[in-house]
Amino acid sequence: MEALVYYGPGKRSWEEVPDPRIEDPDDVVVRVDGFTICGTDLHILRGDVPEVAPGTVLGHEAVGTVTEVGPGVRTVTVGERVLVSCISSCGRCAYCREGRYGQCLGGGGWILGHTTHGVQAGSVRVPFADGSVHRLPEGVADEAALMLADILPTSYEVGALNGRVRPGDTVVVVGAGPIGLAAIMTAGLYTPQRIVVVDPVESRRAAATAFGADLALSPDDDVVAAVRDLTGGLGADVGIEAVGVPAAFDLAVDVVRPGGRIANIGVHGKPTTLHLEELWIRDVTITTGLVDTVSTPMLLRMLQAGKLDAGRMVTHRFGLDEVPQAYDLFDDPVGSGALKVAVLR
Repeated sequence: MEALVYYGPGKRSWEEVPDPRIEDPDDVVVRVDGFTICGTDLHILRGDVPEVAPGTVLGHEAVGTVTEVGPGVRTVTVGERVLVSCISSCGRCAYCREGRYGQCLGGGGWILGHTTHGVQAGSVRVPFADGSVHRLPEGVADEAALMLADILPTSYEVGALNGRVRPGDTVVVVGAGPIGLAAIMTAGLYTPQRIVVVDPVESRRAAATAFGADLALSPDDDVVAAVRDLTGGLGADVGIEAVGVPAAFDLAVDVVRPGGRIANIGVHGKPTTLHLEELWIRDVTITTGLVDTVSTPMLLRMLQAGKLDAGRMVTHRFGLDEVPQAYDLFDDPVGSGALKVAVLR
């Protein structure tokens, strides 16, 4: 089969690799019917995630059809359509028993496209299948379901839930890439008074407004003053960092009022200064997190019921023979206007 293989910072290749096979009783093999590229994949290619070894097949967001099932698997059978979660769960360790699947001690967590071969391929071996794949309900389209492999549960759990978004809040989302747009969508489930988004790209600011932001600003604007004007001088209740660069984190801190919450979603590849000499007196809560995907079943139900319009995140579609072009386009969001790209069989 063909797959997207990582060979070190800046080096990737779409090439022939061996077909996956069952290695452990809890494994399934899934024929990949569709996958998408994550901003984290770009971070890997920039050298921000050094744990990824050269020779690893990238990708952790896919839907597909089960083709082989290990003898220990109980929840799915051959022929079923499934969502492959970005997080794998052994289901037995202390963290999995707490629902913190992202911190799994039993060999799970974020492993696909990270410490084991990922989903950007014709087929993928999925370890711990009972806790790592989800049956797709009838009527749910592949490209809509793809958004629930990572970005929607991530934005919901690490953004809206960690940030404790509440009705009537003012929420500032820094970054209007795919994860920022998903944060706008999932924060909106809690009926905040207003959502402000900050992004340097005009097309992404327009997308943010279409996804539910009440105000879209450029970092070149006086964002702090604008937010204070909106909030009677207080500042935002919640700042969500959805980029992964120091300037975005600093802005999320600057816009939040005393007693506010800062939810960091972005994948950071460089150190960020935490100004505790200023923050210690402001009662500010800062959270970080890797998604656990405990919300995925709920989000799937909402998708099936038509309560989440996840498919509109996909702006570009490619075939399996066009993966290099898909990467080139996704890596140039300003020129291409791309939000999420779907590679479909």
